[in-house]
Amino acid sequence: MSISGARGIYGQDLTLHEAARFAGRFANLVKSGKCIVARDTRPSGPVLSQIVSASLMAAGIDVYNLGVASTPAAFREARKYGAGIIVTASHNPLEWNGLKFIIEGRGLFEKELEQMMLASSSSSSAAGRSAGREYPATASYVDDVAALVAAGSTGGAQVVGIDAGGGASCGYSERLFKKLGMKFQSINGIPGVSSRGPDPTADDLADLRTLVTANKLDLGFALDLDGDRLVVVNEKGEKLNPDATLLLCVARAVELGAKKFVTSIDTSVAIAKYVKERGGTVEHSKVGEANVVNKMLDTGAEAGGEGSSAGFIMPKFNMCRDGLLAAATIATLDRKAMMDCLSFASQFMQIRSKIAADSSLHARVIEKLPDALKAECSQMITGDGVKGIIDDDSWVLVRPSNTEHAIRVSVESRAEKAQSLYKKMSKKVQRVYEEEAAR
Repeated sequence: MSISGARGIYGQDLTLHEAARFAGRFANLVKSGKCIVARDTRPSGPVLSQIVSASLMAAGIDVYNLGVASTPAAFREARKYGAGIIVTASHNPLEWNGLKFIIEGRGLFEKELEQMMLASSSSSSAAGRSAGREYPATASYVDDVAALVAAGSTGGAQVVGIDAGGGASCGYSERLFKKLGMKFQSINGIPGVSSRGPDPTADDLADLRTLVTANKLDLGFALDLDGDRLVVVNEKGEKLNPDATLLLCVARAVELGAKKFVTSIDTSVAIAKYVKERGGTVEHSKVGEANVVNKMLDTGAEAGGEGSSAGFIMPKFNMCRDGLLAAATIATLDRKAMMDCLSFASQFMQIRSKIAADSSLHARVIEKLPDALKAECSQMITGDGVKGIIDDDSWVLVRPSNTEHAIRVSVESRAEKAQSLYKKMSKKVQRVYEEEAAR
């Protein structure tokens, strides 16, 4: 349970009882009396979405049911109703499922999560309030994305490949590229049927890569099961790294007139350099989608995201990572600008890994790290782990994992220096951990 929602293995820790309890507690936050409900294509989705809808209606909330719809489509539509619940476990394996919560067009902040978890699921049924009703709903998401990205396009991709992974973007993705006037070829476009796993970042995407190279397509796009994550395959059949993907989105946002950006603290320096060279500004947030969105709202940023997940966000359009918006944004980017971006990004290399570390020692290790790293760093940034700025092109970020017994170590530098920098910094982190473990 986190601000990203509740997730678990269906029938084990995520039962129908738990889903009903979470939905009932969430009803306490719904001031509009209306809530969008949507789901991805997991086998457990239909029954979970029914129990969620029933729990909301028992609390007096009217339910507007989108059926199978991507997370970004549900976020966009939830703006009209004030709240939403998506039955999804995003990129987790199929036996998982979960609930994502939307308030005022965005995910929960920490204070709202605390308020929700302290509430009683029965207290949401206010005295005298009649049961809510259920209505079918449709999303204008495809039309909205097309209207946004088509503006001022000087010619992007001509033919693209789409791999929705049998997920919630099936149908949405094809309609979008048709509306953009682009030719496309689709695989894994039947809901619930896929030749690959739910997470395109972990899959080698062999079928999509073959589709792109064999048919000489300009680009290939693979989405996760709920459509908030995107992986891009270039014309050579190579998967782009997530920072390069986000840079392409940012470049198109610059073409669309954006000047103020927010990226997470672990995002490539290439993006900040690119924006600043074009007269824009970049501020950094803690790692995590909700943290990026929060910073965007505070600063009035027009676009940005997370480099580590290629999570592109344009808050005035959608306050979540948006895989199809990212795909359409990249597809409408001028081809020369795309090649220039990829060439620029290739100068830098990011390495993100982790070392095994008992979670009981995480805080002590992070506390000791500034002293261990300061000899190599010109600036130390704390607040989300420890980030050391080494030079204009190089940094190290060390953060405790929130989900496992591990400490995450990320570095970036010029391509020829990144491996040696990672080895040096990970050794230092390992040494500090061993010293703390021996106390």
